[in-house]
Amino acid sequence: MFTGIIEDLGRIEKIEKERENLHITVRTSITNELKIDQSVAHNGVCLTVVAIDGNTYTVTAIQETIAKTNLGLLNEHEAVNIERAMKLGDRLDGHIVQGHVDQTATCITILEQDGSWVYTFEYDKALNNVTIEKGSITVNGVSLTVVNSELNRFSVAIIPYTYKHTTFQYLKEGDAVNLEFDVIGKYVKRLNDLRN
Repeated sequence: MFTGIIEDLGRIEKIEKERENLHITVRTSITNELKIDQSVAHNGVCLTVVAIDGNTYTVTAIQETIAKTNLGLLNEHEAVNIERAMKLGDRLDGHIVQGHVDQTATCITILEQDGSWVYTFEYDKALNNVTIEKGSITVNGVSLTVVNSELNRFSVAIIPYTYKHTTFQYLKEGDAVNLEFDVIGKYVKRLNDLRN
């Protein structure tokens, strides 16, 4: 379980393909606090630490994960949002994030608005995911509030702190991002669908 509050910007040190799996080695300032078998979110994708070496650690993404996320699009030296699993008793500063990406979306516009930024994303409506204005959404692992919500697109406003401390500073129009829709909203939608 995660909160969507990013702890560090890691850098992809190395990506190795082994059959259908990707072994991703990340350099981060929090490596000394990690241990083997620990869950860490990478752009919102929960992966297990399988090796630690100095200031780097390695995780493995299987084909199922690669197919449903943007991890297969990562390149060496690229930044990645890092968050360790939440400790029981910690403050929940973001919202409940499972680290299970629902689908990807495309960044369609970025507007600078006098010191902040508004990013708009479009996603495939065939998967029946929904957002609501003032509801929670996780974009590349970052807990955010939906500003504008439409059938298959939404916008979020990014403050300077979030911009500086996450991969939003590198995001461009046309880039793919990972989305995890609000877990409470998913349950409400599922129950509603079953009633109808």
